[in-house]
Amino acid sequence: QVHLVDSGGGLVQAGGSLRLSCTPSGRTFGGYVMAWFRQAPGKEREFVAAILWSGGSTSYADSVKGRFTISRDYAKNTVYLQMNSLKPEDAAAYYCAADPRGVGGSTARRYDYWGQGTQVTVSS
Repeated sequence: QVHLVDSGGGLVQAGGSLRLSCTPSGRTFGGYVMAWFRQAPGKEREFVAAILWSGGSTSYADSVKGRFTISRDYAKNTVYLQMNSLKPEDAAAYYCAADPRGVGGSTARRYDYWGQGTQVTVSS
C-alpha cells in the first residue's frame, strides 16, 4: 500500500511558474513509474508527464513539452513537476500517480496509487 501526498499548487499569472511535489509514505519508489495527471472542470483526467524512478527516463504530453519538467530526487524520495510559461489552459487539479508495475503510460487506469490533488489556477 502506497500513500502519495502532492502539493505546490497555487494561483499564478499566465507566463508564471510553479513547482509541484509528490512524496510517498514509503522509503522508495523502487521500479515504479511516477506520473502527473490533471483534470479541469468538465474534462477527463489528462496525462501530463511520467518518469521511471530508477532510470529517470521521461515522457510528456505534447501540450506541455518544452514548458514542464518532471524529475525525481532520490535523497528526498520526491517527484517534482516544474511548470514554466503557464497558460490559462493549464489550470486544473493536478494529481500525482504511481504504477508499481513499472509500466506507466498515459492512461489513468494503469496507475494504482494517487495523491489527493493540488489546484493550479492560471489567470490571464
